[in-house]
Amino acid sequence: MAGNWSSLNRRGLQLVENLLRVRKRRMKNIIDEGHVLNYDPLHGRNIHHSTTCYAPKHSMAGILHKNVWDADPELFELMKKEKNRQESGLEMIASENFTSLSVLQCLSSCLHNKYSEGMPGQRYYGGNEYIDEIELLAQKRALDAFNLDPAKWGCNVQPYSGSPANFAVYTGLLEPHGRIMGLDLPDGGHLTHGFFTANKKISATSIFFESMPYKVNPETGFIDYDELAKNAKLFKPKIIIAGVSCYSRCLNYKRFREIADENGAYLFSDMAHVSGLVAAGLIPSPFEFSDVVSTTTHKTLRGPRAGVIFFRKGVRSIAKDGTKIMYDLESRINQAVFPGLQGGPHNHAIAAIATTMKQATTPEFVAYQKQIVANAKKLCAGLQERGYKISTDGTDVHMLLVDLRSFGITGSKAEKILEDISIACNKNTVPGDKSALNPSGIRLGTPALTTRGLVEKDIDKVVDFIDKGLQLSKKVSAISGPKLVDFKRVLNTDENIKAQVASLREEVETFSKQFQIPGHEIY
Repeated sequence: MAGNWSSLNRRGLQLVENLLRVRKRRMKNIIDEGHVLNYDPLHGRNIHHSTTCYAPKHSMAGILHKNVWDADPELFELMKKEKNRQESGLEMIASENFTSLSVLQCLSSCLHNKYSEGMPGQRYYGGNEYIDEIELLAQKRALDAFNLDPAKWGCNVQPYSGSPANFAVYTGLLEPHGRIMGLDLPDGGHLTHGFFTANKKISATSIFFESMPYKVNPETGFIDYDELAKNAKLFKPKIIIAGVSCYSRCLNYKRFREIADENGAYLFSDMAHVSGLVAAGLIPSPFEFSDVVSTTTHKTLRGPRAGVIFFRKGVRSIAKDGTKIMYDLESRINQAVFPGLQGGPHNHAIAAIATTMKQATTPEFVAYQKQIVANAKKLCAGLQERGYKISTDGTDVHMLLVDLRSFGITGSKAEKILEDISIACNKNTVPGDKSALNPSGIRLGTPALTTRGLVEKDIDKVVDFIDKGLQLSKKVSAISGPKLVDFKRVLNTDENIKAQVASLREEVETFSKQFQIPGHEIY
């Protein structure tokens, strides 16, 4: 299971090294009365395989039964470094989170071994009796998590992630070159919503389908629904996408529905970022107004890296003569996922989805989502108090967009300096930016910090770290000039700057190490 190698403790790498030295003396496979005993140096205990298990007596036996720290110590060293980075730093990328131990256990289980192309009960391989049960359980729990009536909604839990899920929706609902409208990437949309530039079609969505973006008001940062309605009448899209990648306000799904109906379009909502908040009932749900809804399962849902597509069932509309026009989305989307775009589903991830959706129905999960929003609002207010401009002047959700144009540095420089002091975020376009390659802002999120147990008083400290880092970036920029390459050179060569960065990084890491990462045992 994943926890066997990943449970590195807070006392640092020294204990691990000591345990590994012990293991070199003590590690052995013992076949004793049909039981194989493996000594696990990371936990300091034997692993007992309770069923009769004889190691295969062939040339591959050594490889098959070695732990990763023995089989590939070079790789394991890198894994330890990444573990230490996660523990030591503040993870503020809005699309990332730390998942639960039960999810990690599913992901490293025997379910990974099974091929199961097709849907439950309709597989192209034998031996899927229990895989079928797991997938059906994941489907049921996904509907339960969002309070959906199975007579009115179905779901597909096989997409490998959010981008394949979205492309499957387009493939199922559109012909080649069918028309879609999504929020423009520089305004907070996602690549898969059809992004292209004047010189190049960037996303596969824009290559195989015809896309026209809608925009936000450049002054307020809010979506301009009136302009969307006006342009939709001209463009006549078959799908309108209500979804975001960096937009800190709740979407008006009712308004989207009205615009879709005016143009005979499907309303497709991509709730990947906010699905945890939707499940907790903290923000408006897209399901009341949408025909199709997609989500990832690893952001605010705190599950595995995977995707889910929800689709309407039953009556879509009633013709003038009283004839019921039924939805036919189930077969179209299922066939788009497989065999249209994917091969065998990842059954270990589907099991992880199942346990994630179960967690999403608990009071503890609702409390967690409330704290995510409380932390985001605290982060927003703290930065505003220090003079930073926040797009839309606030947030309703788990993330916020910091506009650095008035501060005098670019998003790339801000991302770099914060990374150097062990705060992970991402550069991001702000309304009015001309290029996604040279953005003027940074996106910050609170799901991962909240998972580790940070509350409002801790966010005050995080605000202080961010401010110190960004203030330092202005000093570096004053020395380096406008180019990012020169900015990085100064960071790497100026001894005074290096000392300030190192001091601040130590302060951040000392603070971060107070908070546990779930799924990693504490000694």
